Amino acid sequence: MGEAWIIDGVRSPRGKGKSTGSLHNIHPQEVLAQVLNALADRNGINKSDVDDVIMGNGSNAGDHGACIGRMAVLAAGWPVEVAGITLNRFCGSGQQAISFGAMGIQAGHQQLVIAGGVESMSRWPQGGGPTDFTAGNPALRDQHPLVPQGISADLIATVEGFSREELDQLAVESQRRAAIAQQEGRFAKSVVPIKNPDGSVALDFDEFVRAGTTLENLSGLQPSFEGMGTRVFEGYDRSFDQMCKDTYPSIDKVRHVHHAGNSSGVVDGAGAVMLASPEYANANGLKPRARIVMSAVAGAEPVIMLTAPGPASRKCLERAGMTTNDIDLWEINEAFAAVPMKAMRDLNLDPEKVNVNGGAMALGHPIGATGAMLIQTALDELERRDLSTALITMCTGGGMGTATIIERL
Repeated sequence: MGEAWIIDGVRSPRGKGKSTGSLHNIHPQEVLAQVLNALADRNGINKSDVDDVIMGNGSNAGDHGACIGRMAVLAAGWPVEVAGITLNRFCGSGQQAISFGAMGIQAGHQQLVIAGGVESMSRWPQGGGPTDFTAGNPALRDQHPLVPQGISADLIATVEGFSREELDQLAVESQRRAAIAQQEGRFAKSVVPIKNPDGSVALDFDEFVRAGTTLENLSGLQPSFEGMGTRVFEGYDRSFDQMCKDTYPSIDKVRHVHHAGNSSGVVDGAGAVMLASPEYANANGLKPRARIVMSAVAGAEPVIMLTAPGPASRKCLERAGMTTNDIDLWEINEAFAAVPMKAMRDLNLDPEKVNVNGGAMALGHPIGATGAMLIQTALDELERRDLSTALITMCTGGGMGTATIIERL
């Protein structure tokens, strides 16, 4: 099997995912198009050589519909011969896009691939009611009574015995680390400014970070999912909390401990990574920054939903012939505070090696784009610290996890 090299990666800043956010008025196709052009121009590639543009997206509807991967290629003004595709593995979509790109190169089917993802959460179609992962299929719901992710996060905390104070402490530390990273310019290597149609800069920094967040600040926030958990929605015969209790009869109730401060931020953004075969890179003067060592996905019980980063990471390590001791830095997506806390417990990790520049609780989680952003963050930090390997892992909807190991070259 051949190698897949990471040549480079760039991303947009994360804009607040609301109508007043700096990226809201820019169509997500255009946000991604600017990222694609920045990556291509920075590396001086012949765009016609790109075998495919593989993009993850978690919504695939509205402004994100009609195969945004291909539409962004066209919006960027690239040759029409360059194809594009969009995939959805929920929150792990951008990471999965990079894994698929690496697989194509390693198999010898492709030579040059751009992979990543995009999500403008502020432009998601507005809808009422909870997210229904069964897509209205009562037969599936009878088999697996899936609940919204926030309820699943609270269920993890309940089953694992995580207190709200522990979760809030993790959130405060994420904010502290992200603020330091931002102040010291640790994201500058990957972040490219996104411009308005008139050419003015719309955003050139991650605008979601709340520097100075304290435990006292967070203590006043109300749980986000308690009302949703106790209510019986139309089309359901019981509340989400009851569905959790029926699946996990050992608990007496679901303790709702997640809120806006210890959950991932709603943001807009896009990220892209350039992957190449060694043969193509050497023939075209492209210097690799890293290689994809291994990737893996894993499934887990889908009601608690967000517990698969541990199994996915173990699978990835085993297939690479590595152990946790071989990993210098970890990026565990902070979908909710309970997710990295459980993954660190499952894998017995040193917290000082995990999310060292903060995570999604501080920076935000632009669903389909986050995986690409985390890989870039990990690579930039490996270079800054002169370290070698990183493992990036994420939980996803439906009870899945993604994992990727990268090694500097």
